[in-house]
Amino acid sequence: MINGAHVVLYSRDAEADRAFLRDVLGWPHVDAGNGWLIFKMPPAEVACHPAEGEPAHELMLMCDDLTATVAELTGRGVDFSPVVEAPWGRLTGFRLPGGGEIGLYEPRHPRP
Repeated sequence: MINGAHVVLYSRDAEADRAFLRDVLGWPHVDAGNGWLIFKMPPAEVACHPAEGEPAHELMLMCDDLTATVAELTGRGVDFSPVVEAPWGRLTGFRLPGGGEIGLYEPRHPRP
């Protein structure tokens, strides 16, 4: 039976992104060997959205209080895009040091 998910973030600077997840987000991790860090993520959910072009995937982290989370991470040097108010939640995002983008949102929809 499926018991979890493994997310892969491809990066132009994987070492810097690993340091960001470890030092800025403070995620627990293990070293799988030679500094290859594997991070424990918070609980997750999956949604399927229609695509007009080629299918793509997106990583969006969730929080209970977007304003407080943005303030805390801004204090750690993270820069955010403007907050968007949507019927399903409040959304912003930030760039990892390796160039990838991650969304951050406060959901307003029921959670599984």
